[in-house]
Amino acid sequence: MNLYRGCAHNCVYCDGRSERYQVDGVFGENVVAKTNAVEILRKELKPIGRRVKLQPGFIMVGGGVGDSYQPVEEKYQLTRRVLQLLREYKWPVHVLTKSMLVERDLDVLSRINQQNRAIVSFSFSSTNDEISAVFEPHVPPPSERLKTLAFLKRNGIACGMFLLPVIPFITDTPEIIAETLRAAHEIGVDFVIFGGMTLKDGRQREHFSSLLKEMYPELLSKYGKIYLANKWGQATEDYYSKINSIYNELSIKYKIARRIPPTLYRELLSKNDLVVVMLEHLDYFLRLEGKRSSFGYAAYAISQLNKPLSAMKNRLREIKGVGEKTEKIILEILETKKSAYYNTLM
Repeated sequence: MNLYRGCAHNCVYCDGRSERYQVDGVFGENVVAKTNAVEILRKELKPIGRRVKLQPGFIMVGGGVGDSYQPVEEKYQLTRRVLQLLREYKWPVHVLTKSMLVERDLDVLSRINQQNRAIVSFSFSSTNDEISAVFEPHVPPPSERLKTLAFLKRNGIACGMFLLPVIPFITDTPEIIAETLRAAHEIGVDFVIFGGMTLKDGRQREHFSSLLKEMYPELLSKYGKIYLANKWGQATEDYYSKINSIYNELSIKYKIARRIPPTLYRELLSKNDLVVVMLEHLDYFLRLEGKRSSFGYAAYAISQLNKPLSAMKNRLREIKGVGEKTEKIILEILETKKSAYYNTLM
């Protein structure tokens, strides 16, 4: 959920700056506070009168066009009030932020964690303070974010790192990624979500390119070779494959979970959703190794079903993407909520 629209953190690479997200004003300076968000959310959470029941799962407090703990939160406290409301309705929560202000709400997060589950993740482009000062000008330095993650871990909160995005030719090198994963390992984060940068034509690309021109002019031509005006701002597949390979090798070295471990969600999700998530993860693990699978197709097909998989145990092969191997994995998850093959790849 985006409780604020626009973000004063003003990260240079943020794709929230793109026109497609329709954030009005000057990105990085003007922020809209959704002051009626708590009241609207309360109506949404009330089970009475809902035509469609909300499916169990985490509520993500943090969005793509505004950090829920950016400085304006100190005044409006929308995030704290939303967390209190989610605790009241007993919903599990996953917070994504770059701000140490999340420490303020440890009391509410601890109660949510006791009821169900709370996860707090911090996003990084690297753990290098000097690079962060250039690309994340109004964000606490990575060294401070790491201290907050360690603080939350000591207080029993599951924590993740979103190493997302790594910045091409700057924070995507084996040395920088290794440095970041080493820090994550030392703190004991529960997982790391990794991803490359998108660069959409228009305001985002113009803003990012202006900094490159000033600070890293030698990289402009390299960016031109990997960002080819893709509709979604994606770099070339070859580039993503290269950095995924680096990350895959190093995450194995540092024993880093590459997705949220099932222990943090298996008791929260419906059986259908549990199967969908674990199949999607399997597909991701294999793609990190440069392999292809039908797990992703099967996950999507199952997500569209309007009946429980438990009622289809003898007809699983009728589902698109489900062959003999996938069928065995699905049956194992339905029976035990676990998968030996998943554990091997994780």
